[in-house]
Amino acid sequence: MSEYQYYEFGAVDRPLTAGEQAELRSLSTRADITATSFVNTYQWGDFKGDPRKLMARYFDAHLYLANWGTRQLMLRLPKDVLDSATAAHYCPGDSASARTTGKHVIIDLRSEDEDGTYEWDLDGRGLLASIVPVRAGLAAGDLRLLYLGWLHYVQMEDIADDEPEPPVPAGLGTLDAPLTAVAEFLRIDPDLIVAAAAGSAPADEPTAAQLRTWVVGLPAREKDAILTDLITGGGSHLRSQLLRRYRDAHHTGASTTKAARTAGELLATAADLRAERERRDAERRERDRVRRERSAAAARQRHLDTIASDQPAAWQRVDELIATKKPREYDSAVQLLVDLRDLGERDADTALFRDRLAELRAAHARKPSLLERLNLAGLDT
Repeated sequence: MSEYQYYEFGAVDRPLTAGEQAELRSLSTRADITATSFVNTYQWGDFKGDPRKLMARYFDAHLYLANWGTRQLMLRLPKDVLDSATAAHYCPGDSASARTTGKHVIIDLRSEDEDGTYEWDLDGRGLLASIVPVRAGLAAGDLRLLYLGWLHYVQMEDIADDEPEPPVPAGLGTLDAPLTAVAEFLRIDPDLIVAAAAGSAPADEPTAAQLRTWVVGLPAREKDAILTDLITGGGSHLRSQLLRRYRDAHHTGASTTKAARTAGELLATAADLRAERERRDAERRERDRVRRERSAAAARQRHLDTIASDQPAAWQRVDELIATKKPREYDSAVQLLVDLRDLGERDADTALFRDRLAELRAAHARKPSLLERLNLAGLDT
């Protein structure tokens, strides 16, 4: 059975040195390695490196995809932009975990296909690029990625129903494209996300005018320090840190003050939402089916009306088709006979059709191929 494994690592905060690229080359002679990425695909065999160790030493993002259903996403951020205790609170299990290594916190999200079915049309290229912007949002204090990690943990692991949810970030009901890509990659139940979003306040992103007013009010010494960091490159997450400071000062993006729900309550709500959605979908499909059948029936009646306007011509056409002695023309003749039969049944005048059909069968009694087609179409006397 053919396998597909896709490994991609990304260096975001700093490029890899030539020496680091050489170290990585020793792990794979086939990988595409640049100063900012490591990409390799396997149809057989396995990667010799340890993604956890590579993330700790070299990279800020990692995506793994296998056609037997395993998916993994890891993101690394400095401790000064992501509190390790907060990360661990949202990601407490095997399928959603957080660990510290040196000066960084690494979020590790892993999804397994419980059905065990192989996916044959996978292509991991471009997936990490669509996801990696969530890292900047998390550094800026947007905790929606962490909450999605907790939802994934709830969905994937057998946890107690009374497990309380962590604080719900604002804007969970309006996920942007990168967060949506995360949810789809990890196969998080959309109904579970909707259930959770009911407890989330609307997103309240600061406007340019609000940020300008806040910056004007900062002490001159802080502004000098910010400009110095900007010019000297002393902070790769400077923008994110400033946005997080603004949010903290204005409580923008804070979680709701509603009482925390439990994992069991969220799963039950998601099940209700799913049942309601499936009911609506079934009703829509039934309406579509009825509409299609009515349209087909109306078209059928119009077709029979056309034949009724000149039945002698229709019977003559049947004779002409049979006279060709060609299988395809036999099929057309039989279909026209079916139309004539249905027309007689519709107009409660079947005697003429039965008489003409009997004559036709008698005239062509030595054409077994034709008679077989007539019998299969129910055109017997």
